Amino acid sequence: MSSATYSPAASGTQPATPVFAAEGEAALFNRWQGHADTAAREALVSRYMPLARSLARRYGRSSEPFEDLLQVASLGLLKAIDRFDASRGFPFRAFAVPTILGEMRRYFRDSGWAVHVPRSVQERALKVRGAQEGLTNQAGRAPTVGQIAQFLELDTEEVIDALQAIQSYETVSLDAQAPGAEEDGASYGDSLGEEDGRYELVELGATVASVMSHLPERERRILHMRFVEDLTQSEIAERIGVSQMQVSRLLRRSLEQLRTLTGGAAEGS
Repeated sequence: MSSATYSPAASGTQPATPVFAAEGEAALFNRWQGHADTAAREALVSRYMPLARSLARRYGRSSEPFEDLLQVASLGLLKAIDRFDASRGFPFRAFAVPTILGEMRRYFRDSGWAVHVPRSVQERALKVRGAQEGLTNQAGRAPTVGQIAQFLELDTEEVIDALQAIQSYETVSLDAQAPGAEEDGASYGDSLGEEDGRYELVELGATVASVMSHLPERERRILHMRFVEDLTQSEIAERIGVSQMQVSRLLRRSLEQLRTLTGGAAEGS
């Protein structure tokens, strides 16, 4: 996460002096925005890093390392400091909180999803997750879909879609142990079905059976003995009273006829 890495020591400036640290918010912004005083900027960063850290902790239950979340929140804080217009008279905190949270939402939207999900669905899913956590903290229990929908003023179907989309945020290895399995038990991969090769044989058998009537009786018997009873050509020759070479020629001719009649479906016979 090098793009979001921030460190005061790496910025080439010295830590804020006690004089700057004691100054008011307005004075620090005046020094930074009016005089490009980097020491004042560092003082503002130091003063509001606890805010960035607390906002990063909101996403602490995600799969992302907290250090990465803190770096994203720090980047959001820097953007807030550089974009804040102190002349408008609003407190910086009121501007910084949505700016930092917006940066974190963008990070989760662009970097955190294991499966591609449309941006609008991602944003709705993050809102639903935030509402779910907030309502859980208020009531002490998980909210219903209807309660989340009412809180966010969304349709129930939109909330359900968002909850399903949240499951796309993380993936699980097929080698991972399935829930409830004993140690060294079944994995997710063990539960996946696989194509049964015999389905193709059933279809091929039906195709061949539909054209077998076009072959002479003796050739049908030879095919049955060879491919159903699994007799050798010599054993077949002994049964029907012909030479092994004749059996070979009859088999070859019968298979060619079947390939022609089935349009090549019996190629693997």
